[in-house]
Amino acid sequence: MDFWQRYRAIDARDPRFDGQFFTAVRSTGIYCRPSCPARTPKAENVTFYETSAAAHEAGYRACKRCLPEAVPGTPAWNLRSDVAGRAMRLINDGAISRVGVEGLATRLGYSSRQLNRILSHELGAGPLSLARASRAQTARTLLVSTSMKLSDVAFAAGFNSVRQFNDTINEVFALTPTALRATAKPLGHHGRQGEATSLTLALPHREPFDTGIFDFLAARAVPGVELANSSSYTRTLRLPHGNAAFTVEYDAGARGGALTLAASTLDLHDLPVLLSRVRRLFDLDADPVAVDEALASDARLGPSVGDTPGIRVPGAVDPQELLVRAIIGQQITVAAAHTALTQLSDAGTRLPEGHAGHALGLDRLFPTAEEIAHSGWELLRGPQRRIDSVLAAAAAMAGGELDFDYGDDRHTLAEKLLPLPGVGPWTVGYVAMRVIGDPDVFLANDAAVRNGLKNLAAAEGLPADFRNVSPWRSYATMHLWRAAASKRGSANAPRERSMATGEVPASQHRPRRQRPAGSPG
Repeated sequence: MDFWQRYRAIDARDPRFDGQFFTAVRSTGIYCRPSCPARTPKAENVTFYETSAAAHEAGYRACKRCLPEAVPGTPAWNLRSDVAGRAMRLINDGAISRVGVEGLATRLGYSSRQLNRILSHELGAGPLSLARASRAQTARTLLVSTSMKLSDVAFAAGFNSVRQFNDTINEVFALTPTALRATAKPLGHHGRQGEATSLTLALPHREPFDTGIFDFLAARAVPGVELANSSSYTRTLRLPHGNAAFTVEYDAGARGGALTLAASTLDLHDLPVLLSRVRRLFDLDADPVAVDEALASDARLGPSVGDTPGIRVPGAVDPQELLVRAIIGQQITVAAAHTALTQLSDAGTRLPEGHAGHALGLDRLFPTAEEIAHSGWELLRGPQRRIDSVLAAAAAMAGGELDFDYGDDRHTLAEKLLPLPGVGPWTVGYVAMRVIGDPDVFLANDAAVRNGLKNLAAAEGLPADFRNVSPWRSYATMHLWRAAASKRGSANAPRERSMATGEVPASQHRPRRQRPAGSPG
């Protein structure tokens, strides 16, 4: 967007742009979200920033009226496959706290000096400033949504000291932590710092929000690890400092449709990571209005978009787990994959007695790559080639030969995954869609995609690969899966398999058959 497009957005107070850019006003020294109800500033006094961190660096304070930190994130980090986009995905996942700037730079293939220069140029702030802004946002969420002690909030948000926390909150919001807390009523409760805790938080998102993502997850829920229905999703999850259980619920009766996260037995140090991964799982930083406008322009998708506005692309809370699910799920129905994953889950670590997961009906964690490599051969059934593929991938991840995460792009994913036996372009595309949130994946060889296309209205002259709705083809794929499921009378069981006529089975793909990086898969 250019300056005047953004200026028209703030003049219209359009909430769909909240979090996508920030408006700084020189005459007041504050920055706002685009939908701020304050009077529209004169254009000559306005500067737009890509991130709140950039506004902080330029000396602006957050608006007390609209609280610009209390917004969904920008979908740009998934749209962008450049260094800045990849870095932001990792920073939001807590990489700075875990490995520092040097570790982040190494992961991206740059020196820390180069990375600082790139991010400062592209986003207006370096990695430390971006991480500080992320911590400030987490702290604000905790202050207004829980009754946690201020010292607990400080360390849960990732600050190294209470003093650093107080200084940052004062600098960013021009409010003390106590004054900031007074702006909202708490939703949840918590335990003491350093102990397992429980809390409830609101999850900001842009409307509309299609709850079909709950059905998608419910159809694939692994017993003992996950529980889901049409409006809630519960699971256990392994995090850097310990194990947790969480539930995401949608209350259609709440104003705007409220999404809440309830986390149990959570080490507070893991809260930023959990928030980031839950947001990715439910695609909460998407811009559904922009997506729907693009998809509705296609005559084949228009009726589906009208029926299900705000469709989301489910993400992944664990990249390694998602790869295992993808390899098992290719070329078989969701029901068959569910059976195989249920068997495999017996290799997962059991939760200790007293863990909150037991009260939720959950008793284990999804097995790690090490556990699958060790025990998977005893538990998996089916074609030997598929079993070998799963075990080979697990062994590569367990041994460190295969390392991928939210900081990859589709090109690097293809380079890392295609050499694995049993991994073909469908798998790479599916992993790109769900792990890195690539919004422009079209799984052309997927059987359900083809079946869904048959169930849509016919349209002449439109491209078969849906490039006319780029960069939102992942969302087109979701609509096609929904159409295929509706035809069978169940919205909960779209098939995930690649069965193009004449295609070599996935287990026989070899590197010489690789498609160019960036192909829709």
